Amino acid sequence: MAQHYDVIVIGSGAGGGSLAHRLASSGKKILILERGHPLPREKDNWDARSVQIDGRYNPTERWRDRDGNPFQPGVKYFVGGNTKVWGAATLRLRPDDFGVVRHEGGISPRWPIGYDELEPYYTQAEHLWRVRGARGVDPTEGPASRPYRHPPIRHEPRIAQLVHDFERAGVRAWNLPLALLLDESRGDGDACIRCDTCDGFPCLVRGKADAEVICVAPALRHHNVSLLTGARVTRLATSASGREVTEVHVEREGVLETYRADVVAVACGAINSAALLLRSANERHPDGLGNRSGHLGRHYMAHQNSAVFALSREENRSVLQKTFAISDFYRAGNGLDYPLGLIQPLNRTPAVLLEHSPPGIAGHGPEHLASHSLEFWITTEDLPLDRNRVRLGRDGEIVVEYTPNNTVPHRKLTEKLAAVLGKVEGDGFSPDAHFRAERMPLSVCSHQCGTMRFGDDPRDSVLNRDCRLHEVENLYVVDASFFPSSGAVNPTLTIIANALRVGDRLLERL
Repeated sequence: MAQHYDVIVIGSGAGGGSLAHRLASSGKKILILERGHPLPREKDNWDARSVQIDGRYNPTERWRDRDGNPFQPGVKYFVGGNTKVWGAATLRLRPDDFGVVRHEGGISPRWPIGYDELEPYYTQAEHLWRVRGARGVDPTEGPASRPYRHPPIRHEPRIAQLVHDFERAGVRAWNLPLALLLDESRGDGDACIRCDTCDGFPCLVRGKADAEVICVAPALRHHNVSLLTGARVTRLATSASGREVTEVHVEREGVLETYRADVVAVACGAINSAALLLRSANERHPDGLGNRSGHLGRHYMAHQNSAVFALSREENRSVLQKTFAISDFYRAGNGLDYPLGLIQPLNRTPAVLLEHSPPGIAGHGPEHLASHSLEFWITTEDLPLDRNRVRLGRDGEIVVEYTPNNTVPHRKLTEKLAAVLGKVEGDGFSPDAHFRAERMPLSVCSHQCGTMRFGDDPRDSVLNRDCRLHEVENLYVVDASFFPSSGAVNPTLTIIANALRVGDRLLERL
């Protein structure tokens, strides 16, 4: 007979982990199902060749693009999900992002809830995930009910100089909120040691706030919470009426198992969650679970993202350089009738990576490039188009059909950064010779969202405003699937805040 729980949470990343943490003290019997295992703590965590070139922690599965070409997805199947390798940038969506926004390429729709409803949960998320930041420094930020509990992480000397140079060039660079466990007011510091292998790497010393460290491990200290790893959920079965999920089917070490719960919460990531509900089609839900509207899997977004490499005249011996952001171009203005997006730094690029994949700047060896580099991450919004979707192929494999859109703002934001760096670096800086921007391919899906958007009208949304399926009374979704639009900031804090919000709804229900 299948084991029965009050709540089953499928996935242990930002959404699933935060939900489990919110529910843990309720005394209800909770099971977390994670298809991966704990990510090993080993020296390879910080080895650039092992992580970035050899792909030690990458999945073995392949997805397909719209033309049927296979690709390796940039997802991580471990306890803690993608937060095990995230860059820890914890930004709120701006109040304007919750309304209708006119972009060069089209319209971002209004959310069914506003910034005010999510704001208390943003604050709770920032406190829970030990975010370090400062209020009042970002010109586009919304109001906050409480300050950060921890001050922002200091800039290293080269970055402090760069921030000053940006200001002289007419651009404001402000302290980037970061979920790093780094208390610089104490002589012995904290878990974080300011290494140069943070963004894109696991943290060997657990100095980065991730879903395992912050949420799952503390939740498991409650006797009523359990975690099952190596547990890949294959489908969800419903009652004869199709109105409630009655069974969660799991494959674990080649053995099929079944679990039951009063409430099921899906948090596999926007692509895998949509695929799971599509695989769960039955007589009552012939096109996928809860897909009467036809919107399941559609409106996929992952931002327009580019990694920028700029060669500076001055040395950059910074270790942790990702400590600021620029939002001067986030809204319409500066002579443009539409928004552009956000600029923030990336991890430093070591010589071994530059030797393996040169940035295309001639005349300099990897060591010189590494010691004089400035790296940036450019994010602009893509739009929730119906044709951009997740579906299943004939053999059940995941297919991601995606065409880039709203690309003009991305190009213009790239040009803005190049122009600002030209002012900062002086006449010797040439965008053609010293500046390279690489657009992220489909496989880089770390900002994935939007495949089951929430809304009040079941005809044009999959989830209601509490992130419960319109058509299934005990099934919730707490990853980024619910996003109606993507904004142009990292989505993780919004995922966490919403999971806490949904958690409160579930506590009321339970």
